Amino acid sequence: MAIKDILTIVDMSGSQPAAKYALDLAAANDAHVTGLALAFEPVVPAFAAAPMPVDYLQAAHEQAVAAAKDAQGAFEELARLAGVKSGSRLADVLTGGPLEGVMQHCRTTDLVVIGQTNPDSPEPMRELLIETLLFESGVPVLLVPYIGTKESTAKSALIGWDGSTTATRAVHAALPMLEKADKITVLVIDKGNSSGGQPGAEIATYLARHNLDVTIDVVTNPQTGIADTLLNYVSDNGNDLVVMGGYGHSRMREFLFGGATREILATMTVPVLMAH
Repeated sequence: MAIKDILTIVDMSGSQPAAKYALDLAAANDAHVTGLALAFEPVVPAFAAAPMPVDYLQAAHEQAVAAAKDAQGAFEELARLAGVKSGSRLADVLTGGPLEGVMQHCRTTDLVVIGQTNPDSPEPMRELLIETLLFESGVPVLLVPYIGTKESTAKSALIGWDGSTTATRAVHAALPMLEKADKITVLVIDKGNSSGGQPGAEIATYLARHNLDVTIDVVTNPQTGIADTLLNYVSDNGNDLVVMGGYGHSRMREFLFGGATREILATMTVPVLMAH
């Protein structure tokens, strides 16, 4: 399936690495990209001794909307300079509240692009937003490092493969990007519980039938955890895109990620395409 419709969550400030990546990706795929800016409404504490002044609430609302409109304007200027088909929207979010309103914007697109949490300039609810997008949007999510990227066309893609449903969905979602890569590596991290055969052979064969040049690399009994093994591999081999499944080990509404997924999102230095 081609990528023809992209939605990106616009950062409130900064150099907009996710928006830039989304626009470059749209240009490479003749796709439309929508920038979604979020206005974070303040929370009114239920335990407050007295009602919050109306003028305070109004001022806070206006400030949130103004900040979102500034971000929306920044995206629109980037889109104008990129010369791609684009549009922009604004959505209200109650700080700390549900994100269903945001999810409704994301479900009718091919791909959601969002920036990694920036520890030096944190965005409201960014970590929760990423987790909710992955688990609740129903579409693949591409996370862009806060340090930015040199270009949006991946030349050396790495697939973190474990044969799972989530990894399978991620590979299918990434096909339009993988087709443009010069090199694709299927990385299998084998902790010694392989069921036999060549790990990763079936997904490599599938990709080869799409005329993709694929190499399988197996790391057996790694001395570090899965996240560190994968990230070290990326660093050593110069990969510029990671494709992998996203895992959640909790059925509760907090959408707690598995340890490896959370570590990768926190420390990644290249874009990561995930599906659940």
